[in-house]
Order: sequence, then structure tokens, then C-alpha cells
Amino acid sequence: MQQLLPFVSNHWELFLALAVISALLIYQTFSDIGGKAVLPSEAIRMINHEQAVVLDVREPAELKTGKILDSITIPLAKLKQQTDKLQKYKSTPVIVVCQSGSRSNRACGILRKQGFESVYNLKGGIMGWTSSNLPLSKKTS
Repeated sequence: MQQLLPFVSNHWELFLALAVISALLIYQTFSDIGGKAVLPSEAIRMINHEQAVVLDVREPAELKTGKILDSITIPLAKLKQQTDKLQKYKSTPVIVVCQSGSRSNRACGILRKQGFESVYNLKGGIMGWTSSNLPLSKKTS
């Protein structure tokens, strides 16, 4: 314990970086700005039993790898301007997906601010979906 204080004072930049990174991780973990995270298996249950809608917010170039069957595609950059396309789903569970789950969390926040009642973020995004051995559709709509 006697060596901790001199070590911290000699390496204050590292401890500042540690504090900032820790704060960001805690904020990301506990903030409810976006939607509640759901695993791919839970998303399938919601699609099959609660008629949940899947909203894909990836960019068009990312869709070449495929998308979840019957998902609605609106890139995150255009979501605020195109939420009118989703108005009929305001009281329906909406599962938002991107490549990894980060952009979709921001999209969940946008939808919640627009009054959507049940918004969920697919944990792991498309990468989580495919790592669970779930299929993607390459059909263009």
C-alpha cells in the first residue's frame, strides 16, 4: 500500500485513462438510452410468438452479406427522417440490428424518443446472429 501512492503519482496518465475507460464501460453497461439487449434465440421467440419486427440499420454495402428474413432496412443515418415508415409498428416489439450491436443501440434510443413502446437491441448484431448459426437471406427487396 505504501508503494501505491508514489506509483499512481508517477503514472497518473495511465490511471486517468483507466478511469475514463472504466466510466465509459459502466455507462454503456447500465445506460438505458437504447433498447433492452436480447440474444438471437430470444429474438427468434419474439419474431415467432409476438410478431416482432426486425429493423436493420446497417448501410447498403453491409447488406451484401445478407440480412434477417423479412427485416426492414433503414440505415442509421436516415432513421430520424424515415421513422414515418415504422409508425404502424409503434406498439409492436421492434428488434433493431446492425453489424455488432453498437449502432443499433443508438437506433433504439432514437426510436424510444419517437414514442416506440417496445424496442430491443439484438445482442452482438448480425455477427451474434451468424455465430448462433442462424441463417441470413440474400434476397433483395
